[in-house]
Amino acid sequence: MTAPSRNLPQSLRRYLTNPAALGYLAVVAAVGVWVGLDTLLVEQADSSFAGVWLFAVTAPTSLLFSALPGVLPFAGVAVGAVVHALALGAAYRWALGRTSRRTAAAGA
Repeated sequence: MTAPSRNLPQSLRRYLTNPAALGYLAVVAAVGVWVGLDTLLVEQADSSFAGVWLFAVTAPTSLLFSALPGVLPFAGVAVGAVVHALALGAAYRWALGRTSRRTAAAGA
């Protein structure tokens, strides 16, 4: 018996809507809110390194964009977050599939 084929949007949605991917995206969003609040509300005598945390949370993908001009490095943060969430989602689905196959084989 073969598994039903899925198209690309269904597969991406499946990988992005699981606890691992959503948890990672929540962490990235929380760091982004923290960086925004630090930038807007905290008075500093010199510059803050809070923005570096966005790149650290989404590294290494976001670091590929860091040498680009203008606001493109921050686009790298968004791309890095989505790429890593997809990777975590795929790993989560793979591990979940292995566990369900193992328990199904043991119960049979």
